[in-house]
Amino acid sequence: MATSKFRAVQIFGKQFRQTSIRHTIAFSTAPKLLKNPVEIDIPTHTGQKWDEADFRLVRFENASKEVNTRFAIDLIAQVPPKEVKSRIVSCDGGGGPLGHPKIFINLDQPGNHTCGYCGLRFLKGDEHHH
Repeated sequence: MATSKFRAVQIFGKQFRQTSIRHTIAFSTAPKLLKNPVEIDIPTHTGQKWDEADFRLVRFENASKEVNTRFAIDLIAQVPPKEVKSRIVSCDGGGGPLGHPKIFINLDQPGNHTCGYCGLRFLKGDEHHH
């Protein structure tokens, strides 16, 4: 029984080889430099920049390294400080699921006071008591 199955495979295999159309695909194993590694390596917000010979740059051969040049620390610095009248202010980062735990900031000392979570700044307004 096994020999008859083997014989059937041989017959169908010969017919398949004769009727199949073979396509050749041009393929090269030679390495190609797709992009200049210097152009790929843009420093991140932490200042991370890899050496040209670093093996981690391999992941960026087929795609460019995407770095957001609008760093959060620069964006939050553009927000002016909120002037409040009370000595203590609470910050929850906007509340809801996108906020942070509520903290209370003492504004007794003069100048800006920054929230440690989100970077928002608060300033106690000048009050003149007579």
